[in-house]
Amino acid sequence: MSARDQILDLKTRMGQSIIGQEDVIDRLLIGLLANGNLLVEGLPGLAKTRAIKAMAKNLDAGFSRIQFTPDLLPSDVTGTEVYTQTDQGGTFRFDPGPIFSNIVLADEINRAPAKVQAALLEAMEERQVTVSGKTHKMEPLFTVMATQNPIEQEGTYPLPEAQMDRFLMHVNVTYPPVEDEVEVIRLVRGEEVAANGGSDVSGKPKPAAIPQDAVFQARAEIGQIHVSDAMERYMADLVYATRTPSAISPDLARWIEVGASPRASLALDKCGRTHAWLNGRDYVDPLDVRAIAHDVFRHRITLSFEAQGDGKTPDDITDEILKTVALP
Repeated sequence: MSARDQILDLKTRMGQSIIGQEDVIDRLLIGLLANGNLLVEGLPGLAKTRAIKAMAKNLDAGFSRIQFTPDLLPSDVTGTEVYTQTDQGGTFRFDPGPIFSNIVLADEINRAPAKVQAALLEAMEERQVTVSGKTHKMEPLFTVMATQNPIEQEGTYPLPEAQMDRFLMHVNVTYPPVEDEVEVIRLVRGEEVAANGGSDVSGKPKPAAIPQDAVFQARAEIGQIHVSDAMERYMADLVYATRTPSAISPDLARWIEVGASPRASLALDKCGRTHAWLNGRDYVDPLDVRAIAHDVFRHRITLSFEAQGDGKTPDDITDEILKTVALP
């Protein structure tokens, strides 16, 4: 079975556990294959945590969940040096924290203070953790998928811009259609019956987990996806439009306070190639870039007070940019 077939199988398995969130599943897979970190935001009960756990469950990879709370310490995330008494005398050994896994779920990341959030930065960007002057490398397959609640502000700490920029994409989870919600009721009811040994237990053997090699092979194939000069310029133009909005339209000039960093261009390239690969193409076209532009820009565009007063969102700004910047 090819790497793409295995990844599509992973997508199908995730879809069996997550009803009505096909776009979220696609974004989680793009983040995994593009070797990036994701920020998943949505109201309580919209299966943010469930979606990430469904990916980890069907992938032959380690999974770690960190519940972020105001009293969490950096060592609770990274690990610490522990003094151990041996026959040869006392010595310090490193006791790794939950960050040392393949898929790390940082649940409600905005509930921890800045010091704890900063402990994630080195791992997210450098794929390593430094404790007591010693550097510890992460596994080759490593990604942080963080969740946060957009409406609950009491007891939360806004993520610093430097950390936000390190997330490859900012994924919004919305309410499912009513038809899908009916299927959610049936799915959860069946799971409860099966867990209690009821008649809904199918008896079918659990399929083997998707091997990590499928992810690495997919990444190698994605690296070979063709990106034309015109598409490279189109991605750069989209990002540049966020920095020079006055050259695009007067409205954008009023709405944008700070534009996107060069990481946005890199993210458009990585996610665009991954989107094309998932759709069976060996080249990137404008549809791939436009499909993921909102997720790439959502956390990288800082709105002005005037935009907030007008009720504008980063998605509205991205819509305006996509309408204004010429296609290649």
